[in-house]
Amino acid sequence: MKTYTECIPCFLGQALQASRFASDDPSVHERVLREVARAVSTMDMSRTPPEMGQLIHRVIREETGIDDPYAAVKRQFNDLVLELYPDLKERVSSADDPFEVAVRLAIAGNIIDFGGGRSADAADVERSIEESLREPLSGGGLELLRSAVDKSSDILYIADNAGEIVFDRILIEELSPEKITLVVRGRPVLNDVTVEDARAVGLLDMVDVLPNGSDAPGTILDDCSEAVRTRFAKADLVIAKGQGNFETLSGAARPVFFLLRVKCEVLARETGYELGSVVVAKI
Repeated sequence: MKTYTECIPCFLGQALQASRFASDDPSVHERVLREVARAVSTMDMSRTPPEMGQLIHRVIREETGIDDPYAAVKRQFNDLVLELYPDLKERVSSADDPFEVAVRLAIAGNIIDFGGGRSADAADVERSIEESLREPLSGGGLELLRSAVDKSSDILYIADNAGEIVFDRILIEELSPEKITLVVRGRPVLNDVTVEDARAVGLLDMVDVLPNGSDAPGTILDDCSEAVRTRFAKADLVIAKGQGNFETLSGAARPVFFLLRVKCEVLARETGYELGSVVVAKI
């Protein structure tokens, strides 16, 4: 049986980071870590990391009394990437292949991830942009995605992180916003995108935005609203961003196009893609 015991240090890192975002009080940090460790000790390690992360962040919210410990850092990165938006749009419009550049930029934004206690800064974002535009694409899915987009009038786009959502906006504009329904998290978890983040970066006025009804850092279909499950089944095309969505949707009953960077050894081993790979894959 596959287990995810290697993710335990990530959960403890998330607990410490979130508690520090929520409070300057070391006693709060200690209490959160102890309660998260207690939760981990009884957890089913065969569940996907986002399923386990969902439980961890419920403990964090309960112990800190803060519904969204990552609120400030989400605003910071939304604002940071919005400042880059005009230059990024110019890169797309002036490219020989605007579609490919928009896809690569969408993946570049996947570096803005605070899972596992990770963090990012402006230099990381700039570096990810250059790397994503330069490095070979893994997964073999770019041309399949291009063809699928051309044939689709109903595209479900499942977002991942705040800040990253500005990069997604650039790809959505290239895909044609009238085709898009954007799925976001149902309530705050980690630095994942919510309706508020979509509003902050101008997407609420551009596409239909559908909260998924869940507080998991991924897309656990059984935990999502009926509206999301229905749209997932019926959409012409589903695009999902990031590792959490990959971990929860890669075994779905229908094909999904995944856009992500491989940011941990566990995912690298399971997918066969090298750590740091820029991936467009149909699974």
